[in-house]
Amino acid sequence: QVQLVQSGGGSVQAGGSLRLSCAASGYTFRSRCAGWFRQVPGKEREEVAVIDSAGDTRHADSVKGRFTVSKDVANNTLSLQMNSLKPEDSAMYYCALYLTYRCSGSPSYWGQGAQVTVSS
Repeated sequence: QVQLVQSGGGSVQAGGSLRLSCAASGYTFRSRCAGWFRQVPGKEREEVAVIDSAGDTRHADSVKGRFTVSKDVANNTLSLQMNSLKPEDSAMYYCALYLTYRCSGSPSYWGQGAQVTVSS
């Protein structure tokens, strides 16, 4: 059984930093695409950043230069370092795991979510 357990998140002032982590059990981040999505009430969930099996990353234009996705294969964890946070980054953030090597299609597994709130 695959489980993605998230940690991190919280509240911060604009310009601050937060780090999200996601620990996987029952599956490995090593050979699959994984990433982070976010959602605000009334809007669709959107891709924030993904990293494929080769370690290649893709970041949404809105977070480029501020957020960094990474994975620790030895510990089977996925992280999202968020710097220079803006109020518009406030959302529920979800860890996601694909069953593909590349980041195509939709994720198959989701973490429980973590709220990030950025105040101005």
